[in-house]
Amino acid sequence: MERVSDIVIVHLDLVHDARGFSLDAYSVSWASGLGLPPFKHVYVSYSRRGVVRGLHYQLPPNVQGKFVVVVQGRIFDVVVDIRRSSPSFGKVYTFELGSGHGIWVPVGYAHGFQALEDALLIYLMSDEFVPGLYRCIRWDDPDLAVMWPISEVVVSERDAGCPRFRDAEHL
Repeated sequence: MERVSDIVIVHLDLVHDARGFSLDAYSVSWASGLGLPPFKHVYVSYSRRGVVRGLHYQLPPNVQGKFVVVVQGRIFDVVVDIRRSSPSFGKVYTFELGSGHGIWVPVGYAHGFQALEDALLIYLMSDEFVPGLYRCIRWDDPDLAVMWPISEVVVSERDAGCPRFRDAEHL
């Protein structure tokens, strides 16, 4: 485990054998020991190489902390502090995460990633998804200056239409 600001990177128990692998993705005992909350919503995504998802977050009253687990593949993970009252407001954190890694993205941060290779992820979220409270920040906002590693980007129409950081609703 390592901490960067309020973000926690967890090295999970990934066991390979002749059949494939197994992954202990979450246990309430070790998660509570890290200060992670109980989770109310689980979401799974699969992304092909080059896909960018994000930068996503949710507004009150259903703000979400996310524990994102890379089950298979590798991602370039991006976390942005969107808390106006924070001394690190607008700061961008990036991590390269592979199979067997999890990242805790606390409430008050936008999250996104680019698949460096085909990637399967599980998201455990501290609150349920509410479509009317969902928000996003443009993945290629020049003010954030994220250096996405793969130039041939695949992005959804929804994510392509997100506002820039300076125009987004912040917490």
